[in-house]
Amino acid sequence: MRTWKPNVTVAAVVERDGRFLLVEEETETGLRFNQPAGHLDQGESLVTASAREALEETAHHFRPEFLVGIYQWPKPDSDVTYLRFAFGGSITGFDAGRKLDSGILRAVWMTLDELRATRERHRSPLILQCCEDYLAGRRYPLDLVRHYDA
Repeated sequence: MRTWKPNVTVAAVVERDGRFLLVEEETETGLRFNQPAGHLDQGESLVTASAREALEETAHHFRPEFLVGIYQWPKPDSDVTYLRFAFGGSITGFDAGRKLDSGILRAVWMTLDELRATRERHRSPLILQCCEDYLAGRRYPLDLVRHYDA
C-alpha cells in the first residue's frame, strides 16, 4: 500500500499598486488563474522554490520577505491534497526576454475586485484566500521556515 503524502507547493504573493501578480495557465479544466506557484523540488528550500517558480512563470525576479500562510487543500473529486506555503515579497527585476514555463500563457496584474469577479476561473480557492490574508496583514518571519541541507 502506498503511503499518503500531500503535494508540497509554494506560491508567490506579490502586490504592487493595488494589483496582485497572477498567471493565466492551461489546466486539465481549461484556462485558470493562479499565483506564480508550483511544486517543491527535491533538496530545494521552500523560500528558494517560491522565487524560482515566480521567475519561471512570470519572468519577474521575486524576493521572498515573509510567509503569508500555510494552506492545506484537498482537491475535490481527487485523492490529491496540496500543502501550500505562500510567501510575500517584492519584485526586484524583470527579464523581458525570458520564455515562460510550458502551459503559462501570460503573467497578469489583477485587483482584488477583479480576482473576486473571476473566482470561477481560479485554479483553487487558495488564490483569493492568500490575497485576502496578505491584505489582512498576515506576515510571518522567514526564519519560521527552517531548511537543512542534506
